[in-house]
Amino acid sequence: MSAAPVSVSPLDKSTRELITPEGIDLRLVLADGGERAAAFLLDLAIMVGLLIGATILILVVSLSSSYSPRELLFALWFLVFFFLRNFYFMAFELTPRAATPGKRALGIRVAMRDGGPLTAEAIFLRNATRELELFLPLSVLAAPGIGIDAWVALMGLVWCGVFVLFPLFNKDRLRVGDLIGGTWVVRAPKRVLDIDLAANPAGSFTNEALDAYGVKELTVLEDVLRRKDPAVVAAVAMRIRSKIGVRADQPDLEFLQSYYTALRGRLESRLLFGRRRKDKFDKG
Repeated sequence: MSAAPVSVSPLDKSTRELITPEGIDLRLVLADGGERAAAFLLDLAIMVGLLIGATILILVVSLSSSYSPRELLFALWFLVFFFLRNFYFMAFELTPRAATPGKRALGIRVAMRDGGPLTAEAIFLRNATRELELFLPLSVLAAPGIGIDAWVALMGLVWCGVFVLFPLFNKDRLRVGDLIGGTWVVRAPKRVLDIDLAANPAGSFTNEALDAYGVKELTVLEDVLRRKDPAVVAAVAMRIRSKIGVRADQPDLEFLQSYYTALRGRLESRLLFGRRRKDKFDKG
């Protein structure tokens, strides 16, 4: 059973909650329009740089060839351009980080809207539509010698504008490709979680310590923190410390609050990669 998106908290319109089958909500923060636009422009700059580099390399090779430099240059250049335009985004988003260099630079990535693992089909769908949204009409408008009518050019610009501005007119900031592929673009979780490490020196936990428990234990720990029964807090703190090998140099309640925040952040991070650890016995 997949996690399901629910309503947005009124305090933060960019936050989305994924309710797991165990009843715990894991929050994701959507990338804003500026971040996505900057990432796309950076990726375009990288693509142009690669294309220029390939052009220079092809030109150097063609000068030492017996074939016509112009014909060879055009054929190879068009091939490189085709692969960059169609496979640059797919290739990088199919990696475990699910992000192009531009997205990584801006700290964002692609994720499935249902909380499941990011699939090749979803990546293909979200990127195949970019050809229709942007590259195809721009290629027609930029192509020399076609003699495009002014009305056709205007329609092409309007076509691009509708698709480019589409994320501004839906609450989840989805491209048409995201809508079709079942994806969205979210801020990648940071390694340093929202724990005040200066105030809580024992609040820094290793991944091994956080991987000792799953969503089920997180739910139990949340209930313990809400009840704040001193005897239960002490017993649970002692058990967790024994399990993860941490010394008791922090008040029990403060320790549990820090561990809860870190564990929740760890589970949210894993969820972005489609890995949901149900409990401490789950090795997934």
